Amino acid sequence: MAGLDKKPPLTAICLLLALVTALLYWPITSHDFVSFDDQEYITENPHVTPGLTWDGIAWAMSAGYASNWHPLTWISHMADCSLYGLHPGGHHLTNLLLHVANTVLLFLLLYQLTGAVWRSACVAALFAWHPVHVESVAWASERKDVLSTLFWILTLIAYSHFKSQISNLRSRQMWYFAALIFFALGLMCKPMLVTLPFVLLLLDFWPLQAASPGHPRAWPRLLVEKIPFFLLAGIASVVTYLVQKHGGAVSSLEVAPLSSRLANALVAYLRYVGKSIWPAHLAAMYPYVKHWPALWVITAAVLVAGLSILFLLRARTSPWLIVGWLWFLGTLVPTIGLVQVGAQSMADRYTYIPGIGLFLLLVWGLDDLLSRIPQRRSIATGLALAVSAACLALTHAQIASWQDSETLFTHAIDVTTGNYTAYNGLGGALDRAGQKDRALQNYIKSVEIDPHYPEGQYNLGTSLMEHGQLDEAVIHLNAALTNNPHYAQAHNNLGKALLRQGRLDEATDHLRQAVALAPGDAESHYNLGTLLLMESHVDDAIAEFTEALRLKPNHIEAHSNLGIALMRLGRIKDGATQFAEALRLDPKSPDAHFNAGLALLQQNQPADAARRFSEALALDPASAKAQYQLATALVRDSKPAEAIPHYRAALKLKADFPDALNDLAWLLCSAPDTQLRDGAEAVRLASQACDLTKHNDAAKLRTLAAAYAEAGQFPEAITTAQQAHDLAAASGRSELAAKSAELVKLFQSGRPFRENF
Repeated sequence: MAGLDKKPPLTAICLLLALVTALLYWPITSHDFVSFDDQEYITENPHVTPGLTWDGIAWAMSAGYASNWHPLTWISHMADCSLYGLHPGGHHLTNLLLHVANTVLLFLLLYQLTGAVWRSACVAALFAWHPVHVESVAWASERKDVLSTLFWILTLIAYSHFKSQISNLRSRQMWYFAALIFFALGLMCKPMLVTLPFVLLLLDFWPLQAASPGHPRAWPRLLVEKIPFFLLAGIASVVTYLVQKHGGAVSSLEVAPLSSRLANALVAYLRYVGKSIWPAHLAAMYPYVKHWPALWVITAAVLVAGLSILFLLRARTSPWLIVGWLWFLGTLVPTIGLVQVGAQSMADRYTYIPGIGLFLLLVWGLDDLLSRIPQRRSIATGLALAVSAACLALTHAQIASWQDSETLFTHAIDVTTGNYTAYNGLGGALDRAGQKDRALQNYIKSVEIDPHYPEGQYNLGTSLMEHGQLDEAVIHLNAALTNNPHYAQAHNNLGKALLRQGRLDEATDHLRQAVALAPGDAESHYNLGTLLLMESHVDDAIAEFTEALRLKPNHIEAHSNLGIALMRLGRIKDGATQFAEALRLDPKSPDAHFNAGLALLQQNQPADAARRFSEALALDPASAKAQYQLATALVRDSKPAEAIPHYRAALKLKADFPDALNDLAWLLCSAPDTQLRDGAEAVRLASQACDLTKHNDAAKLRTLAAAYAEAGQFPEAITTAQQAHDLAAASGRSELAAKSAELVKLFQSGRPFRENF
């Protein structure tokens, strides 16, 4: 390849790299979002979806959301939402453009550092077209990779200019501060860039040749020169660790012992090298392996150590070998698993920057090897074309696996074995697609492969809860917490399941733990508020609903339940405001229409209330409570004849509905219109209502008394009315007691009761 380094022009190479890369990755612009962090990062993130706003930027600068602090990444997603909304093609296009820019800048950087045109172009082409980098580009949520790498390369370019400006002090200072600024911006995109000061020292050795093993006196000066970079890296490392630990992303030594982490790290290095040289069976996730075979670990340790020693021995004559190798080893350290984050043993995306070191080692090393062969130019050209063609074909195929969630996880299952994380991911994708039964089967498969996988147990428990299998759901949610006691979402969903079982004390404990572990989770506050409302702790419930809405202003159910709580305190207008907001957020919600109707009834607007209940029924015809409340509104609007069919409809939907039985009976025995009255049916309905309430409800006894009178059974009417009076008086319901006493007198005179509707 060395003989090819004379021409052609840089512009033509840049254009060729950019064009081929853009055409190769263009299919991602028609891909969908995937249920692999895209919801958390983009589509369901209430801070991102509104687009670029001052509030959003302030949140991005301060939030440790998704167990990371990377404000520029958040801001870039917000910018995409401003430009494209939630159209996935636009978000993918931004990733593509950043990858193209990185490719061209990498070529220019390597050419600037080495003066080698074709070798630099080959490294850039491998970086751009290698299938192991598809994940970083085709995955919308992995914006942090392509964006941070842009600033990584700009930092190295600025540093190279700083080193080249030997005599111009002002220019050197400008480039040095530019490098620091680019580095800081890169850290604000992805903290994996903390290894960059180490790479600067490697570049000092080669190709900048600012120091060498034979000139040790230069190293102290070079180290001092990097102190500001190391300080930035140190701050970013501490912030990242604290944020990830607070978010529950860092596994404890009990979950992932140190010996297991060291073994996995060694094997991962070997696997990364293997997938870079022979990129087969690439997947979106590789599950964590707690116990690697000893032979694998020993082989990996021997190869890593052996290659390191070999390249060190060749450092004087072939410095690119040790520089490329240490670039690869060093830049992988933050993600190699010594601090275990997540459930993966490795990930293709982690090679986006480290792979540059391997490509550099391979290209420069191969060029050095071929330099001894007479036909090196034709061999090098043929080899470069063959490798490029293979990469393009493999990358094209790998890109297709990212077209949607189901394709992504199915591909991962097909190319790996025992991939419990992929089965879990496929379950989630199917869940979101409404294929609940298929989702459940994949969750079961995930847990069968690894019963200790908290996420799998959590999703299986949640799916069982949605299928109404609460006892089994509680078992699996408890299993998730056994494997990860600080799993806030598992506490939340276990609390919901226990709440449905009526185990309120246990539910309270788990929901309070969920709120304590994840105070920024709106759903946990909402569920705790719902429980408190059920227990009549109305003020506390209002506080939880208010916090849920602060965290998630568009939480429809929180608006509805807050409205209910406010109405219980007699704050009818405030409650109505919350119902109106819920209705604005979701005009198709039957519950929102129903609650708005209740508020209107409370404000003595029965006609408007009736319209709301009618809307609720249009959206949910099987709602017995909406039929009942519509009938109630019509009665209060002086339309008893129209109310009767809706009372009957409510009872057809729910035969054991005491209030509907009672109110229909009252109408049938007390209506002034003789065509509406039916004493015998009124007695039957009122008797059923009293039986359902065990004859302990004075209002229903009063209705039964009126029904007896309409049926001409005055002795029974007098006795029942007296019972209603006594029960009402004993319970302090003086107004109802007085009305029942009036009925006693009326029935003693042999006259039935007539209501003035």
